[in-house]
Amino acid sequence: MRIIAGLWRGRPLEAPAGTATRPTSDRAREGLFSMLTSRVGSLEGLHVADLFAGTGALGLEALSRGAAYCTFVEKDRAALDALERNVARLGAGERADIRAQRVEHAPPPACPCDLILIDPPYGAGLAQATLDRAAGWLAPGGWASVEVHGEALTPPAGLEAAAERRFGKAALHLFRRTS
Repeated sequence: MRIIAGLWRGRPLEAPAGTATRPTSDRAREGLFSMLTSRVGSLEGLHVADLFAGTGALGLEALSRGAAYCTFVEKDRAALDALERNVARLGAGERADIRAQRVEHAPPPACPCDLILIDPPYGAGLAQATLDRAAGWLAPGGWASVEVHGEALTPPAGLEAAAERRFGKAALHLFRRTS
Protein backbone atom coordinates (compact mmCIF):
# COMPACT_ATOMS: atom_id res chain seq x y z
CA MET A 1 0.00 0.00 0.00
CA ARG A 2 1.32 3.43 -0.94
CA ILE A 3 0.37 7.09 -1.34
CA ILE A 4 -1.00 7.56 -4.88
CA ALA A 5 -0.26 11.24 -5.64
CA GLY A 6 0.92 14.54 -4.29
CA LEU A 7 3.78 15.46 -2.01
CA TRP A 8 4.29 11.91 -0.71
CA ARG A 9 3.55 10.09 -3.98
CA GLY A 10 4.87 6.53 -3.95
CA ARG A 11 5.68 6.53 -0.23
CA PRO A 12 4.72 3.22 1.41
CA LEU A 13 2.19 2.95 4.21
CA GLU A 14 2.34 0.39 6.99
CA ALA A 15 -0.68 -1.78 7.74
CA PRO A 16 -1.17 -3.95 10.82
CA ALA A 17 -0.91 -7.72 10.48
CA GLY A 18 -4.11 -9.74 10.33
CA THR A 19 -7.51 -9.04 8.86
CA ALA A 20 -8.99 -6.66 11.44
CA THR A 21 -8.04 -3.68 9.25
CA ARG A 22 -9.18 -3.59 5.62
CA PRO A 23 -7.34 -0.73 3.88
CA THR A 24 -9.02 0.79 0.84
CA SER A 25 -7.27 -0.59 -2.24
CA ASP A 26 -4.96 1.64 -4.26
CA ARG A 27 -7.40 1.36 -7.18
CA ALA A 28 -10.41 2.45 -5.10
CA ARG A 29 -8.42 5.30 -3.49
CA GLU A 30 -7.29 6.50 -6.90
CA GLY A 31 -10.90 6.35 -8.12
CA LEU A 32 -12.19 8.19 -5.05
CA PHE A 33 -9.70 11.03 -5.35
CA SER A 34 -10.34 11.28 -9.08
CA MET A 35 -14.08 11.62 -8.33
CA LEU A 36 -13.35 14.26 -5.70
CA THR A 37 -10.91 16.23 -7.84
CA SER A 38 -13.37 16.39 -10.73
CA ARG A 39 -15.98 17.91 -8.39
CA VAL A 40 -13.99 19.83 -5.79
CA GLY A 41 -10.91 20.74 -7.79
CA SER A 42 -7.84 21.08 -5.61
CA LEU A 43 -7.78 19.74 -2.07
CA GLU A 44 -5.50 22.65 -1.08
CA GLY A 45 -6.31 24.01 2.35
CA LEU A 46 -9.23 21.65 3.07
CA HIS A 47 -10.07 20.37 6.55
CA VAL A 48 -10.64 16.62 6.42
CA ALA A 49 -11.89 13.90 8.78
CA ASP A 50 -10.95 10.25 8.21
CA LEU A 51 -13.43 8.12 10.16
CA PHE A 52 -12.62 4.45 10.80
CA ALA A 53 -9.17 5.59 9.71
CA GLY A 54 -7.32 2.29 10.01
CA THR A 55 -3.85 2.94 8.57
CA GLY A 56 -4.82 6.51 7.68
CA ALA A 57 -4.46 5.85 3.96
CA LEU A 58 -7.41 8.06 2.96
CA GLY A 59 -6.60 11.00 5.21
CA LEU A 60 -2.89 10.82 4.41
CA GLU A 61 -3.71 10.77 0.69
CA ALA A 62 -5.75 13.96 1.22
CA LEU A 63 -2.86 15.58 3.13
CA SER A 64 -0.42 14.52 0.41
CA ARG A 65 -2.66 16.28 -2.12
CA GLY A 66 -2.67 19.56 -0.17
CA ALA A 67 -5.33 19.30 2.53
CA ALA A 68 -4.44 21.55 5.46
CA TYR A 69 -5.46 19.28 8.30
CA CYS A 70 -6.95 15.86 9.01
CA THR A 71 -8.72 14.46 12.05
CA PHE A 72 -8.24 10.68 12.17
CA VAL A 73 -10.62 8.57 14.30
CA GLU A 74 -9.80 4.90 14.97
CA LYS A 75 -10.41 2.55 17.91
CA ASP A 76 -8.34 -0.54 17.03
CA ARG A 77 -4.97 -0.49 18.86
CA ALA A 78 -2.97 -2.23 16.10
CA ALA A 79 -4.42 0.11 13.45
CA LEU A 80 -3.72 3.13 15.68
CA ASP A 81 -0.09 2.07 16.08
CA ALA A 82 0.29 1.76 12.29
CA LEU A 83 -1.50 5.09 11.76
CA GLU A 84 0.76 6.87 14.24
CA ARG A 85 3.86 5.42 12.56
CA ASN A 86 2.57 6.41 9.10
CA VAL A 87 1.88 9.98 10.24
CA ALA A 88 5.34 10.23 11.86
CA ARG A 89 7.13 8.66 8.86
CA LEU A 90 5.54 11.23 6.52
CA GLY A 91 6.18 14.16 8.89
CA ALA A 92 2.45 14.94 9.04
CA GLY A 93 2.17 15.32 12.82
CA GLU A 94 1.54 19.08 12.70
CA ARG A 95 -1.39 18.55 10.32
CA ALA A 96 -2.97 15.56 12.06
CA ASP A 97 -5.23 15.00 15.05
CA ILE A 98 -5.33 11.29 15.90
CA ARG A 99 -8.24 10.30 18.12
CA ALA A 100 -8.14 6.87 19.73
CA GLN A 101 -11.85 6.27 20.14
CA ARG A 102 -14.97 4.83 18.60
CA VAL A 103 -16.38 6.94 15.79
CA GLU A 104 -19.82 6.74 17.38
CA HIS A 105 -18.52 8.66 20.42
CA ALA A 106 -16.15 11.10 18.74
CA PRO A 107 -16.96 14.78 19.14
CA PRO A 108 -16.90 16.91 15.99
CA PRO A 109 -13.56 18.36 14.92
CA ALA A 110 -12.85 21.90 16.16
CA CYS A 111 -13.31 23.27 12.63
CA PRO A 112 -16.11 22.24 10.23
CA CYS A 113 -14.90 19.72 7.65
CA ASP A 114 -14.69 20.33 3.94
CA LEU A 115 -14.32 16.58 3.35
CA ILE A 116 -15.26 13.57 5.47
CA LEU A 117 -13.98 10.13 4.50
CA ILE A 118 -16.05 7.29 6.00
CA ASP A 119 -14.82 3.71 5.60
CA PRO A 120 -16.49 1.52 8.24
CA PRO A 121 -15.94 -2.23 8.57
CA TYR A 122 -18.00 -4.08 5.98
CA GLY A 123 -21.15 -5.69 7.35
CA ALA A 124 -21.09 -3.79 10.66
CA GLY A 125 -24.11 -1.62 9.81
CA LEU A 126 -22.26 1.58 10.72
CA ALA A 127 -22.24 3.43 7.40
CA GLN A 128 -25.68 5.07 7.50
CA ALA A 129 -25.50 6.02 11.19
CA THR A 130 -22.04 7.51 10.72
CA LEU A 131 -23.10 9.45 7.62
CA ASP A 132 -26.15 10.79 9.48
CA ARG A 133 -24.01 11.92 12.42
CA ALA A 134 -21.07 13.27 10.43
CA ALA A 135 -23.35 15.30 8.12
CA GLY A 136 -23.51 17.89 10.90
CA TRP A 137 -19.72 18.19 10.84
CA LEU A 138 -19.63 19.35 7.22
CA ALA A 139 -19.02 22.96 6.24
CA PRO A 140 -21.47 24.45 3.70
CA GLY A 141 -20.67 22.90 0.32
CA GLY A 142 -18.63 20.16 2.03
CA TRP A 143 -18.32 16.60 0.75
CA ALA A 144 -18.64 13.17 2.36
CA SER A 145 -17.39 9.91 0.90
CA VAL A 146 -18.70 6.59 2.20
CA GLU A 147 -17.27 3.20 1.24
CA VAL A 148 -19.64 0.26 1.69
CA HIS A 149 -20.13 -3.31 0.57
CA GLY A 150 -23.77 -4.16 -0.09
CA GLU A 151 -25.29 -1.44 2.11
CA ALA A 152 -27.82 1.02 0.73
CA LEU A 153 -27.37 4.63 1.83
CA THR A 154 -29.91 7.42 2.08
CA PRO A 155 -28.68 11.03 2.12
CA PRO A 156 -29.48 12.66 5.46
CA ALA A 157 -31.22 16.05 5.54
CA GLY A 158 -29.00 18.72 4.03
CA LEU A 159 -26.98 16.30 1.89
CA GLU A 160 -27.54 15.20 -1.68
CA ALA A 161 -26.15 12.13 -3.42
CA ALA A 162 -23.59 13.26 -6.00
CA ALA A 163 -22.02 10.05 -7.34
CA GLU A 164 -21.56 6.34 -6.85
CA ARG A 165 -18.83 4.10 -8.29
CA ARG A 166 -17.94 0.45 -7.76
CA PHE A 167 -14.41 -0.86 -7.34
CA GLY A 168 -14.58 -4.63 -6.88
CA LYS A 169 -16.51 -5.27 -3.65
CA ALA A 170 -16.38 -1.61 -2.66
CA ALA A 171 -19.06 0.90 -3.55
CA LEU A 172 -18.00 4.53 -3.10
CA HIS A 173 -20.75 7.09 -2.53
CA LEU A 174 -20.19 10.85 -2.64
CA PHE A 175 -22.56 13.25 -0.92
CA ARG A 176 -22.53 17.05 -0.91
CA ARG A 177 -23.86 19.38 1.75
CA THR A 178 -26.46 21.64 0.17
CA SER A 179 -27.57 23.65 3.20
